[in-house]
Amino acid sequence: QLRLAESGGGLVQPGGSLRLSCAASGYTFRDYAIAWFRQAPGKEREGVACISGGDGTTYYPDSVKGRFTISLDNAKRTLYLQMNNLEPENTADYYCGSKPHLFLRPANDQAMWIMRQPYAYWGEGTKVTVSS
Repeated sequence: QLRLAESGGGLVQPGGSLRLSCAASGYTFRDYAIAWFRQAPGKEREGVACISGGDGTTYYPDSVKGRFTISLDNAKRTLYLQMNNLEPENTADYYCGSKPHLFLRPANDQAMWIMRQPYAYWGEGTKVTVSS
């Protein structure tokens, strides 16, 4: 059974940092695209960082580039999201998701596919609050 479990959320002041973790069980990352999404109250779930389990290529929207970093530890079957210089608008529930990988060309098609839903498998989320 495929399972994802997030941890690491909490309250942080503006400008602070958090590292989220997502432990996976039941499968190996190399056959999947894996991503962090967030959902703020009243808003749609949006992708904030994605990674190809096959080749490790990472993808970020412009809103978080340079501040968020996604990474994989295949031995631990754990996905991470390092978030720096957090802003109040980053307050949301953060979810990790995965879906069987499709390898597309050109590269822009790959980026669009991996950053967008649908994703097949989800964890239950972890809450991040950025506030002073």
